[in-house]
Amino acid sequence: MEVELYVYDLSQGLARQSFLGVHIDAVYHTALVFGGIEYFFGAGIQQTYPGATHHGRPMEIIPLGKTDLPMEVILEYLDSLKQIYTMESYDLFTHNCNNFTNDFAMFMLGKGIPDRITSLPQTVLNTPFGQLLKPQLDNAMRGITQAPVAPAAIPPQQRQSNASNGVSSSYPPPKETNASQRNGVSATSGFPTGQVHYATTLKKLDMLLDSARSSCAVIFFTSATCPPCKLVYPAYDELAAEAGAKAVLIKVDLSEAYEISSKYQVRATPTFMSFLKGKKENEWVGASEGQLRGNVRMLIQMAHPPHPHTNLRLRTFQRHHKAYLYTKIPPLEKLIAKIGPGGSDPAVTAVKDFICTRQVSGASDAPLPDLPAVMTFVLNSAEYMPPDSLFPVIDLLRCALVDQRVSGYLAAEKSHHTIRKLLSKPTSLDPDCPYSLRIVTLQLACNLFSSPLLAHQLLENADLSTPLLQLVTSSLLDTTHAPVRVAAASLAFNMAATNHKRRLDGEEELLTEAVQVELMAGLLEALEREEE
Repeated sequence: MEVELYVYDLSQGLARQSFLGVHIDAVYHTALVFGGIEYFFGAGIQQTYPGATHHGRPMEIIPLGKTDLPMEVILEYLDSLKQIYTMESYDLFTHNCNNFTNDFAMFMLGKGIPDRITSLPQTVLNTPFGQLLKPQLDNAMRGITQAPVAPAAIPPQQRQSNASNGVSSSYPPPKETNASQRNGVSATSGFPTGQVHYATTLKKLDMLLDSARSSCAVIFFTSATCPPCKLVYPAYDELAAEAGAKAVLIKVDLSEAYEISSKYQVRATPTFMSFLKGKKENEWVGASEGQLRGNVRMLIQMAHPPHPHTNLRLRTFQRHHKAYLYTKIPPLEKLIAKIGPGGSDPAVTAVKDFICTRQVSGASDAPLPDLPAVMTFVLNSAEYMPPDSLFPVIDLLRCALVDQRVSGYLAAEKSHHTIRKLLSKPTSLDPDCPYSLRIVTLQLACNLFSSPLLAHQLLENADLSTPLLQLVTSSLLDTTHAPVRVAAASLAFNMAATNHKRRLDGEEELLTEAVQVELMAGLLEALEREEE
């Protein structure tokens, strides 16, 4: 999917007549365009048809490159940015549309937008007049930068209300459904989910039933001359929407489907037949809405039994749990001094400035550093630095990973090379892994869970889950260092909490039963050793 940068001039050419003492080509406003939608930051994160905002036509369109990320991954990351790019946090100089497009482009493409655009606010502030007029300029531009999008410019599917920032959104909340339900099409059969299917031929009916061979299906036999049948049509439609991808609900009009009528020998309408795992489960006659709802919901529960934990009336098992993050910031100057000559690398300086700004002023005032350069430095350090000297590099990245934008960037990294390298480092050095390296790697692994997007990948991608499991199980059994066992237990908690959230949301679990057993065995053995 091609990604373009739309560049606008908010001053409409007046910036070239600047009295600030420096040459300015334009007051840049930028937006990312892909998939036929323009995304920008003003009154929160806003979306529109390309070029349809009140800014008019862009002064420049810059092709940024191509992304291979799935749209659902991109939109889930965009959803996480809404917590940082809110309407209230907008600032013309320190937290603007160009910061947003830079962060978003870095996630999608591994590179930001041109430096001449992102550096302009600082160029203005470096002038005496710029500092003096900053409040007035910011207030004067609010009406332009945060103007609402005209309803006609918003694509119809984008008009769903977004409670978190009060703007339109084109995507459903990630927690509501699994991937197949979000797409509205079954990943296995290709049939739409969440709606009633109509079968007029035996071949179509057999295809629908076959698509439910691993779950369940219901056939509603009706006819055009059956008034009682029409009484339960709305309930049947509601049940189909409620079931989503968990069941296939079919409607057969016997006055049209003679072949089906002959095979199933239905004597009266309405008649319902239910199928579980490919075999007939039940049959009943009558237009009782209560009986219909009860039977269909029971069938779905039989096909998709809830995890035993959900039946335990314990508050701990009935709610989502936040990941445990290691957020404490050490004295950064001392930490960087331990890196040695590499501490003067521009990537290190950029990360330090990002962490300090975020700590003092908050995430909205902390623009991202050049993350590709940062990860290149981290990978080179992991490859060539002695293990005893590597821990300050890992700890510096651990501090940055508290921000979802950083962990989200790693979620989009091709082959997840950085994470795999870091997670596997301690176990590759066993039994001689330095204590300092193991403890900061465990804490870094915990902070990877700051992004739900990356948390899911850590558990469902075998290239990540394998070294992660090896790290946590080996560290739980460390008999020498109690802090290592504590950090390992925190990481095990994050893994279990992420998996439990999926379970509560009715989605497929990310951890296989074998992995859960191995994780539990490690925890139980660690507890036994604690008691000893």
